[in-house]
Amino acid sequence: MRFVDEYRGEAEAQQLLEAIRRLVTRPWTLMEICGGQTHTLVKAGIDRLLPSSIELVHGPGCPVCVTPLEMIDRALAIAARPEVIFTSFGDMLRVPGSARDLLSVKADGGDVRIVYSPLDAVKLAQQHPDRQVVFFAVGFETTAPANAMAVHMAHRLGLPNFSILSAHVLVPPAMEAILGAPTNRVQGFLAAGHVCAVMGYHEYLPLAERYRVPIVVTGFEPLDLLQGIYMTVEMLEKGVWGVENQYARAVTPEGNRHAQRLMAAVFEVRSRQWRGIGMIPQSGLGLRPAFAAYDAEVRFNVQAIEAVESPLCIAGKIMQGHARPCDCSAFGTACTPEHPLGAPMVSSEGACAAYFHYASVE
Repeated sequence: MRFVDEYRGEAEAQQLLEAIRRLVTRPWTLMEICGGQTHTLVKAGIDRLLPSSIELVHGPGCPVCVTPLEMIDRALAIAARPEVIFTSFGDMLRVPGSARDLLSVKADGGDVRIVYSPLDAVKLAQQHPDRQVVFFAVGFETTAPANAMAVHMAHRLGLPNFSILSAHVLVPPAMEAILGAPTNRVQGFLAAGHVCAVMGYHEYLPLAERYRVPIVVTGFEPLDLLQGIYMTVEMLEKGVWGVENQYARAVTPEGNRHAQRLMAAVFEVRSRQWRGIGMIPQSGLGLRPAFAAYDAEVRFNVQAIEAVESPLCIAGKIMQGHARPCDCSAFGTACTPEHPLGAPMVSSEGACAAYFHYASVE
């Protein structure tokens, strides 16, 4: 397929790998910030084909993985209510809460439905005026415009029975939290191309300048990632920093202005708890006061629900680049895709799932 197959060529990949080998002269630690990139890197074996002096660590780029445990428990509490039709993308249904997941709620009689767009949930609210329809709004800036549109449409249609459970998080504050930590090891970033397709990459310029790191906006196919790694290492070897765009076929500096305006009209920036990481200031999106009536947390009074994560799960360390999935004592034993301790093992973008399915663990 155009824009897919031509970015998977083995001969071109070998050329890029050889160019990276000729370029690198010292050890460098790079972080890809997207879970989709993590899966491509591990599935294609790129992490094992690179020179040993280049270490790839995995960032908090899986929105399912960073959704905090208490938010999952709040979703479970809402979904179990008899008057509720709880809707979600499929990747959230097996994410473990404190005691069960959304599939378990469905098995126990809860009306939990997979939708392919938040607008499907708006249609359900129109079709079932006697039921409360809730959409689990999880994601980075990539999915926020569609969720903002759903709230906007529900407001315009005057639907009193539609609401969202917002667990939106933002990429730049997470990157800053990593760079600003005293234990930070990351020297360069591969930024998520789909996020930048929405937001552009102007937000990364202050980060690159403040922390003197190269940030390369990168796509998701093997050749995208190899070229992004080459560009990042080239900047590091030259001793320069800034933002470059490998994913020019999809990303512009300014991003999608229409989507940004819609997001800004419906959402406001708030501090947000990240699973395994903790509170990151100004790192999430919540509904503005004008749309507060569509806030499921308030509507169903679940804000007080709290939870304690499993002490066996080291997801936070993995998503901050301090450990790899195979460093976890529970990896592949107490924690598997069938019985996950944490979201990174069950999510389609989780680093633990990538290692479990594709990596050769020594």
